[in-house]
Amino acid sequence: MDLLNTLVDKGLRRELPSREEALAVLATSDDDLLEVVAAAGKVRRQWFGRRVKLNYLVNLKSGLCPEDCSYCSQRLGSKAEILKYTWLKPDEASQAAAAGVAGGAKRVCLVASGRGPTDRDVDRVSKTIEAIKEQNEGVEVCACLGLLSEGQAERLRAAGADAYNHNLNTSEATYGDITTTHTYEDRVDTVQQAQAAGLSACSGLIAGMGESDEDLVDVVFSLRALDPDSVPVNFLIPVEGTPLAKEWHLTPQRCLRILAMVRFVCPDVEVRLAGGREVHLRSMQPLALNLVNSIFLGDYLTTEGQEGKADLDMIADAGFEVEGTDTTTLPEHRAGGGCGSHSGGSGSGCGSVCGDEPSGAVAEEPVAEVLSARTDLVTVRRRGAGTDLAPNA
Repeated sequence: MDLLNTLVDKGLRRELPSREEALAVLATSDDDLLEVVAAAGKVRRQWFGRRVKLNYLVNLKSGLCPEDCSYCSQRLGSKAEILKYTWLKPDEASQAAAAGVAGGAKRVCLVASGRGPTDRDVDRVSKTIEAIKEQNEGVEVCACLGLLSEGQAERLRAAGADAYNHNLNTSEATYGDITTTHTYEDRVDTVQQAQAAGLSACSGLIAGMGESDEDLVDVVFSLRALDPDSVPVNFLIPVEGTPLAKEWHLTPQRCLRILAMVRFVCPDVEVRLAGGREVHLRSMQPLALNLVNSIFLGDYLTTEGQEGKADLDMIADAGFEVEGTDTTTLPEHRAGGGCGSHSGGSGSGCGSVCGDEPSGAVAEEPVAEVLSARTDLVTVRRRGAGTDLAPNA
């Protein structure tokens, strides 16, 4: 297929595809799916070999968020029956993190619900970062605390944080349909603050919220322009009690096409398969390892994931290997402070998009409706952080 040959060549050169090409990937048929995966897999292996980076979430504070993000079970007015608890103490959070590290996680992601941290919250998280770093040599720590105020990114960096996560989630044009209590621009600003402070930026998307192919391409092109080092791809987990609980539009094939498109647009960044892989990819999860080079181990913030041992078995059975703490995740040209590094705050890098006009040249493929909502695959987390039960790692 000429399209795939072109995209592979561009990916190996780190060249940005056109919008038409990105849309065409999403419009490919199920008959062509294995060819699409194989092509994107060539790009993935060029920059990351067969390594899979493991990340582990620790939910520092669950529920009770004042923001109204429609996809989130912790949102204002959520009726989801999730765990609700206030801040974990640094030793509690460090203990939770240790379970993930013992399971093979290279990065610990510290997440707290809320609009953004107070200065006292930053102090609290800084102590947690220090505790984790003291007990786990070589482990990366990423903070995800919401919108940052001036100087907070620098303080987290000084405490030992390696990265900061703040997702764009969806296209700028549709952002107001998903969240009204803050703006798309607020999110971009926080990512740029993290970059300016020398933190590795982590920013991604959520697919499956009713968006169009054009919306997906828009947000991924925006992410390439912002130039984070890591791009998590979440697939909506429709939790009962949230506004999007009935949004069951994704198929395993659709998810794989989305991941392939992200890899072609962001060839040399850490593409992370994040929330929702068990729910929507199901038995097709191993195929996704040919597209992504990073996954979460164990459970998510408020829902349970695949058993940690099953994750490790899946990686080994698919012919991949867990990335060790002695290995640099990013290719040398990104990790070494050159173009595409996180040393500056402009976000332009070599992944910038200039003068790219929207195009309707490729017709949008109708999204196939699943036959029934697989609510049996959505399990609210009742173990790990905030409970007396052992975590899944």
